Amino acid sequence: MEGYLFILGKGIVSVIVLFLLTKMMGRKQVGQMNLFDYVIGITIGSIAAEMTLNEEINFFEGVFALIIYAVIALLISILTMKSIKARRFFIGSPLILIQNGEIIMKNMKVAKLDINDLLQEARVNGYFDLSQVEYALMEGNGKISFLLKSKYQPATLKDLKIKANYQGLCANLVIDGNVMKKNLKALEKDEKWLRTRLKNEGYDDLSSLLLVIMDSNEKLTVFKKNKDKESLQILE
Repeated sequence: MEGYLFILGKGIVSVIVLFLLTKMMGRKQVGQMNLFDYVIGITIGSIAAEMTLNEEINFFEGVFALIIYAVIALLISILTMKSIKARRFFIGSPLILIQNGEIIMKNMKVAKLDINDLLQEARVNGYFDLSQVEYALMEGNGKISFLLKSKYQPATLKDLKIKANYQGLCANLVIDGNVMKKNLKALEKDEKWLRTRLKNEGYDDLSSLLLVIMDSNEKLTVFKKNKDKESLQILE
């Protein structure tokens, strides 16, 4: 029993240390991992798991090793901000996958992508017709950016010479059937007001709602839970 409690204690401390180190390295480590960040992340995770379960490894030496890798990642991050050459070496340069509407197979091979991977990434980004894409670039973190051909790009309000009304952030009022009371309070509203608004729009049961959002003009958008609805089959 003591052994399990010891592992539990080391695990809790490891999680706390990892959290603090990740905070030190910044959000980039979490949201925009490049190849170097990926290697550092895996290494730190492996060390944390090993020092938690392996009793032969000195716990404090393991924590010191974690700090070393975190400091290295931080120093590399600072270096890449100051040096273009270092940035290209550690992070890499964008790779053109589609140029002038044509797929560059040579770069596809360099990126280790096949056509299905490219089609998937295009769909994820909202482009279901690859013939509408002028350029596609793989960024240093592995994400792919797409640029539509001029004739397929949506017209902006500036193009149409229409004056735009201010649009602030949307607020989540209901998430998975639960009322977000703090958000309502920040908007100077209460749950009674919300239920009345929803009832007037035909929604009596909050538990049937997946998401309710309100824009800066107090317009509600409601997403219901559709558990039994079947999806179409994707044709590859």
